[in-house]
Amino acid sequence: MAAWVPSDALGRRLLCGTEYATVRYVGSVPPTAGIWLGVEWDDPQRGKHDGTYEGTQYFKCRHPKGGSFIRPNKANFGVDFLTAVKDRYALNDERDVQHGTETTLVFGKKTVEFVGMDSIAGQQRQLNQLVDISVRECAVSHAGQKEEISRTCANIRHINLSKNLISSWETVTAIASQVQNLETLNISENKMKFPSTSTSVSGAFSKLRILALNQTEITWAEVLLCAPGWPALEELYLTSNNITVLERPDNVLQTLKLLDLSDNQLLDGNQLHLIAHLPRLEQLILRNTGISSIHFPDAGFGCKTKMFPSLKRLAINDNKISQWSSINELDKLPSLRSLQCHNNPFMDTEKNPETLRQLIIAKISQLEVLNKSEILPAERKGAELDYRKIFGNDWLAAGGNWNPEKNKPSEEFLAAHPRYPSLCLKYGAPEEGELKGRQPLTLKNQLLTLTIKCPENPEQKPVEKKLPESMTIQRVKGLLYRLLKIPGSELKLSYESSKLEGKEVELDNDLKPLQFYSIENGDCVLVRW
Repeated sequence: MAAWVPSDALGRRLLCGTEYATVRYVGSVPPTAGIWLGVEWDDPQRGKHDGTYEGTQYFKCRHPKGGSFIRPNKANFGVDFLTAVKDRYALNDERDVQHGTETTLVFGKKTVEFVGMDSIAGQQRQLNQLVDISVRECAVSHAGQKEEISRTCANIRHINLSKNLISSWETVTAIASQVQNLETLNISENKMKFPSTSTSVSGAFSKLRILALNQTEITWAEVLLCAPGWPALEELYLTSNNITVLERPDNVLQTLKLLDLSDNQLLDGNQLHLIAHLPRLEQLILRNTGISSIHFPDAGFGCKTKMFPSLKRLAINDNKISQWSSINELDKLPSLRSLQCHNNPFMDTEKNPETLRQLIIAKISQLEVLNKSEILPAERKGAELDYRKIFGNDWLAAGGNWNPEKNKPSEEFLAAHPRYPSLCLKYGAPEEGELKGRQPLTLKNQLLTLTIKCPENPEQKPVEKKLPESMTIQRVKGLLYRLLKIPGSELKLSYESSKLEGKEVELDNDLKPLQFYSIENGDCVLVRW
């Protein structure tokens, strides 16, 4: 007896054993008898040819050996959504019902144990309580009978449908339209067809806030065609889709707060300008997108761009950004607070990771978190003061001057150091004494001559000590213990500098070196207990 082949088999997704494939041909393959399915495997290593057999091309494949012919009885075309849910949550096994086997279910955040189910009504009650459903890798291919999902699972809010056999966006809509309060939907790793022209907007996704479409082969143009149906969407994940070009969203995605385009090789950094006016976008993830530069041409040195007005968190790890000018550009973003930028060529220009971090902090004024590590006020101050010193001689050579009337640094200097004028306003221009013979920041163990005073114990005379600037606060406390016989845990340290006009800076992190706080020769360390 011939195996059953669905009437819409062409283009459908299937499983053969554990391998996923798409049907590209249904029919005979002479000289053999019977019906064959020509399939293109997701894993091209599984195939034998490109759809050509004995000189006749039956179908086409992307990979020269990505195709095979299989008999229909080897193909698993999948199950409907509800069947998968019942199988996944052990609600389909009559033997369990008869024997009262103990089962555990997760309903939302509650874990509920029940002993068997003695009736169909019992099953129905369990299904009705499901809030968060995962049927990942359960061979779901279609929605099933109309309205059956809404009758059976009325309380679903979150669905994981990743890595199934869904072949088209219509199937996703057919499932979602029966889930009244759907908030989160993951349909990643389903290679499916999306609408190629604008379609009538259904209310299926009216409450959807989070949507994952990773590895679905969707294009940005298709995203924009579907987007009118996502009026409340806040998070959109589109990784690994071969998206290369973007288009400006026109009255769609206006509620979006997070967009992940990682692992798509974008044509260039200018593609970002096309999505730069999403009004609520707070987080943009661009890991491994191939971008080599970032530029906001609408704003000059020291000004803020009108692009990405709400962007707080940006991830640009694993890219090809080679110039510091792109980091300078990020200071133009008005709301940026957090940056991840590991594994970019510009980071190879500085061997010392501490110096690298200080340079980035000094260049981006509002940054609060860098590479997942919080920037404390003392670290920012130290980074900015050091930056002001390191590039002070360059500033003078480029036309900078202590006299405001003569201070005219060149355009070239301002392009390389756009924050330098604001750092001079904040801390004053670097003084001549600071710049003479300034050692590079990376030089460790430069000796500092410091005066140590105990302001609350006048009988303790000030002591002058030469200490390496790489010495940690903890080790300084150890030294003071030997001098004062007071345990380090009881000591509170701060320092005064002539440049800080009588202000004290707390030395509050035992693990940080003196140089972290920008302590200099002649400064005074104050000791209290």
